[in-house]
Amino acid sequence: MTSSIPQLPLRDELFLLGHDDDTGQPHIHRQALALGLAGAVLIDLFLAGRIALDTTDDTASGEEQRLWLHLDRPVGDLIADTALASIRYAHPAPPLRGWLRGFADDLYDRTRAGLHAGGILRHDVRRRLGGLARTDRYLPADLKWPVVARARLHYIAAGRDQPDNHTAALGGLVATLGLTNHLYLADDIAALAAQLRTIAAQHHRQVRDITAAVDAAVGDLATATYR
Repeated sequence: MTSSIPQLPLRDELFLLGHDDDTGQPHIHRQALALGLAGAVLIDLFLAGRIALDTTDDTASGEEQRLWLHLDRPVGDLIADTALASIRYAHPAPPLRGWLRGFADDLYDRTRAGLHAGGILRHDVRRRLGGLARTDRYLPADLKWPVVARARLHYIAAGRDQPDNHTAALGGLVATLGLTNHLYLADDIAALAAQLRTIAAQHHRQVRDITAAVDAAVGDLATATYR
């Protein structure tokens, strides 16, 4: 069903699943979603063999894992290559959670602009009160993009497909960000989230570490917001 449709970068699929298809409104705080997008960029870079996490230090002592270039070769994607450059020119090697916070700063807008430029999102303007009030919305140009992403998550959660690394990571990020109740895939949202977390936990340790860092960074954001 989905094999003929190109697979978008992880961050683009997460962006689409993070918004309402009909209104374009984000389901969660934009900056929390941006942290998830930054994690998705790192996961794609790891799966492409471009970066590695420092696993030699004793992180139990409170030291954050650091990011390193594994293969200094462009991916051919503007946002991903910008992320590579930010790691390449950072001295010392950047800590994982600190990098996520910094790179997430304007990533929401950059991701949306890329999706719009690529024809995945369309810009829509709603006018009210005789044209005095204007609302800009970005909606899927074709619903196949979010539908296919949801379908892949449904197939792995239901055991109908073997999870690939990309889809397992997407499920882990969706569960971590609390987006499972917006997938419209199951009545038991808690069970679906637990299943996606379990699937994600069976894959690369470094992907799990990045997802955990996103979770911690989102927690830090929530603490700062309500302090």
